[in-house]
Amino acid sequence: MAETKDRFDLIVIGAGPGGYVAAIRAAQLGMRVACVEKDATLGGTCLNVGCIPSKALLDSSEHFYLARHRFANHGIKVGNLELDLPAMMQRKDQVVQGLTRGVAGLFRKNKIEHVRGTAKVTAPGKVRIDSGGESRSLTAANILIATGSAPVELKSLPFDGRHIINSTEALALSEVPKRMVVVGAGAIGLELGSVWSRLGSEVLVIEFLDRCAPAMDREMTAALQKSLEKQGLKFRFNTTATGATVKDGMVTLSWKAKEQPGEEQCDVVLVSVGRRPYTEGLGLREAGVELDSKGFVVVDKHFQTNVKGIYAIGDVIGGAMLAHKAEEEGVAAVETMAGRSGHVNYAAVPNVIYTHPELASVGLTEEEARGRGIAVRIGKFPWIANGRAKAMDESDGFVKVIGDAETDRLLGMHILGPRASDIIAEGAVAIELMSSVEDIARSAHAHPTLPEAIKEAALAVDKRAIHF
Repeated sequence: MAETKDRFDLIVIGAGPGGYVAAIRAAQLGMRVACVEKDATLGGTCLNVGCIPSKALLDSSEHFYLARHRFANHGIKVGNLELDLPAMMQRKDQVVQGLTRGVAGLFRKNKIEHVRGTAKVTAPGKVRIDSGGESRSLTAANILIATGSAPVELKSLPFDGRHIINSTEALALSEVPKRMVVVGAGAIGLELGSVWSRLGSEVLVIEFLDRCAPAMDREMTAALQKSLEKQGLKFRFNTTATGATVKDGMVTLSWKAKEQPGEEQCDVVLVSVGRRPYTEGLGLREAGVELDSKGFVVVDKHFQTNVKGIYAIGDVIGGAMLAHKAEEEGVAAVETMAGRSGHVNYAAVPNVIYTHPELASVGLTEEEARGRGIAVRIGKFPWIANGRAKAMDESDGFVKVIGDAETDRLLGMHILGPRASDIIAEGAVAIELMSSVEDIARSAHAHPTLPEAIKEAALAVDKRAIHF
């Protein structure tokens, strides 16, 4: 009886977005599924200490910022505006708690066994779970590694949890720092830097490269930087953080720009220079699974490792470290296991920076397209000419559409502006369906709405924009 109880069709290791979505899809396909998670709650980094709590704080801090700086534009007067940071943090925690409980409910609905503990692959098809001094051995035809990633720690800036912190700790500060230095100008650094800047902290962002968000379209990130600077953030590029000392509760951060050294005094240093795959203690090398030089699991186009029956998805295999990418990979992997045609179109996976304004993109950047030797035509449309954006008092930014000059195929869409994270879905669907720019330009868009700017940018590719 115990042997049957511990035998599954699929064991998923990790209950983040990639893992729990894969588990649910596998259950829908008729598999008996166990999902192993070392933490007390389901949802992984994203739900617990990543995507969800950061967006809760971004929205709360945006309301605070707007009340202080923009409500008057709408005829709303606010007196004695105060920040209740504990209440803001409590709301964030409540949002997280509700969603993690929701995942637990989905597991029960789909009859997925949630196994609490630390997993180790002991052989193909075999996993040992250690929890509270007890062990349990599970077997399955297939194992899916979905353990995600963890913040990268710099040797020169070791985390101490109070003065030199990572992204997880930046979500739970007990007070607003008077001055914060953010090391790394990627999405996480810009988002968390924005949160604390809106709440009153003086924020300086230090970046090793020559611009923020280097993976995204250069023109768009330059415009984003200007918007953030208007809000009070400061930037120092081509600069390396070389070390830090803490004395009397203050941090002295040392940096070097080319050969010029310097120092910054601050209360907190947030290090956000990327994430590393979480593979420690999983027994993958011992089981024969190939890892690359950076510790990422090597997989084929079906997400299977070099060991038959062991698959991997999400942050642990590299590429864009995005929750929705991991979800798509999880679905594709288990559909392949079930004999179906699982596939992920990475060209149609959107990327978002949840600052204000938001920056969202899908497909190729202008630099990528030109670098591939593709002749392009580009259309742009500013929010200042969009009726709904004007009504919302949101005029920063613009929409940029990139089309193939020969075929008119939509190659990329980039949006800097209000609710960009929501309306980028139109670009993702269009690329998935291999639409032309003309398809978007000819599609009716409701008026007055923000997506009208997408239609106008598509029209602008052919110099036919109506309202600008």
